[in-house]
Amino acid sequence: MRGLLIGRYQPFHKGHLEVIKNILREVEELIIGIGSAQISHTLENPFTAGERMTMISSVLKSNGLSERCPYIIPINDVWNNALWVRHVRSLTPKFDVVYTGNPLAKRLFTEEGVDVRTPAMFDRFKYSGTEIRRRILKGADWESLVPTEVVRIVKEIGGVERIRDISKSDKITFLEPGDVSP
Repeated sequence: MRGLLIGRYQPFHKGHLEVIKNILREVEELIIGIGSAQISHTLENPFTAGERMTMISSVLKSNGLSERCPYIIPINDVWNNALWVRHVRSLTPKFDVVYTGNPLAKRLFTEEGVDVRTPAMFDRFKYSGTEIRRRILKGADWESLVPTEVVRIVKEIGGVERIRDISKSDKITFLEPGDVSP
């Protein structure tokens, strides 16, 4: 049986790795789908699809999982929910089951008659892309939440600086009478 796991992996973290290991107890092979692949350089999606593919493949290889996860496929958004499942199917090898925690993705695949399962999340409040990006912005420890391969890649591509740069604004804040200048 072959499964499909869809996520954004912004960035790939230890929680993702544990989810993959758990899913591989149920399926022989797992396709990793990188959602919103066309989006990068935003606070919610700072990394490119290629950077995310590199992170994932490096971690899978170092954990001996590459053979069971042979496909890492970028999936662009199509902005048409009625077509999205067909779009995903057109990009991926045949799969028997989809793993996702996204309610909309679950609904869309279910409506198309696909077996959909919600993977057990691994310490979700600690291991989340949102938390990792928040820590990067605050200068707090983020490296303990991601595999060492991801730390190396984020540093190589200037990912910390990228996230900090894109968090800045060029908007002017106008003061009201009586406001104190920052």
